[in-house]
Amino acid sequence: MVEAHLPEGVAAPPPPTPKKFLRANPFSNDDGSCPPALAAALAAEERTIAVVAALATERILLPVVPHAHPGRTADGGVVEHANMKHDEDEVDNACESAKLVSVELADGRHAMPVFSSYDRMREWNSAARPVPTEAPRAALAAASEADGLMLLDPGSEHATLIPRPAAWALAQGREWIPAQRDPELGGLIARTLTGVPHLAGVRVEPGKTTEIRIVIALRPGLDAEQLRASLTEASERLKNNDDVRLRVESMELYPISLAEA
Repeated sequence: MVEAHLPEGVAAPPPPTPKKFLRANPFSNDDGSCPPALAAALAAEERTIAVVAALATERILLPVVPHAHPGRTADGGVVEHANMKHDEDEVDNACESAKLVSVELADGRHAMPVFSSYDRMREWNSAARPVPTEAPRAALAAASEADGLMLLDPGSEHATLIPRPAAWALAQGREWIPAQRDPELGGLIARTLTGVPHLAGVRVEPGKTTEIRIVIALRPGLDAEQLRASLTEASERLKNNDDVRLRVESMELYPISLAEA
């Protein structure tokens, strides 16, 4: 038996990383076109609901945008890229660095841009490089980045905003129920507001500029300070209730007198 010895001062190469060899690429045959189920959802009458349902099992494309070279250190090394993470898996890295690519919405919030196809991405930014990933994985990143929102195909005629509760449902593998259709939401909000001073009743209905409007009936005869105190407590309770935040993207309080209810 012949034993091989490395020359003195030469380190043995590290063993191969199992992840590199054993993890199959689920998108090796992806041609960059829009998946049929997602294309059908984008043409649906209730587009947002259909798109969120399709994304539960479809891939999307994350854009990786080239950045300027950061320069070199005094000894000739490359300066560390700011806010960049160095993961072995490219998709994980794209998700974790997605906060570096966001789009600003009309209301000032930011959303993570994702794309149904390579062509849509090229129309948005011809320099962007597509990284395919499962939509729920991208949603998990969006839940902590870009105000928790995703924007599918920004700049296109069918651009679709995925609201925060929908993105979080995708990330958790749950079915998303829009707040206006949630049969349990009314009871949840009523329980959340139980004990608010001067509150006599609660009703949840679709909002005009928000997802829902919460009509709160207050006992008649309140002065301005009592009214303000009741609305402030109701608002704080709703804002700090995790179950409400999980289900509702936007809401408004609409106080009425008990006599009007």
